[in-house]
Amino acid sequence: GEGGASQSSADLQLSQGEGLSQDNLVGGVDLGLPEGVDAHGPPEDQADRLGMLEASMKFMPEMVETDRPKPLFDNPQVFDKLDMDTLFFIFYFQTGTLQQYLAARELKKQGWRFHKKYLTWFQRHEEPVETGHQGERGTYVYFDYETGWCQRIKTDFTFDYFYLEDEVPAQ
Repeated sequence: GEGGASQSSADLQLSQGEGLSQDNLVGGVDLGLPEGVDAHGPPEDQADRLGMLEASMKFMPEMVETDRPKPLFDNPQVFDKLDMDTLFFIFYFQTGTLQQYLAARELKKQGWRFHKKYLTWFQRHEEPVETGHQGERGTYVYFDYETGWCQRIKTDFTFDYFYLEDEVPAQ
């Protein structure tokens, strides 16, 4: 560059003939061309190369989709191999997706029931003390997704069937 102060050490090395062959350099970039091929060529060739490079930029993706689950999680058979934490994570953080539905279905297969009022998964810890047409009372394990991301025990809990989610089949 002008004044010499703005040249990098790589530019100095290349201009002194050290390192890369000058024949393969265009704008300080090694094109890796075979020996004897003139990278500079006639100006119209450079314009053609620049035009092709600019055209290829139109086909580059704008951004990579990182928040979409991988296709593996589109496969229902995968869900019976996942642990509880993973199923709960998918259920609570992939809302409105096929994956949420598949996680809910697997949780139901494993004896969990979703309480629509508390938005929480419950599972019987033991047989209910009381059972009726409206609900059942007993000791339950529930998944605490709000404060502990863990399973807790709730004794003397009445599970009102009105709040039982029954739209997702267990099979």
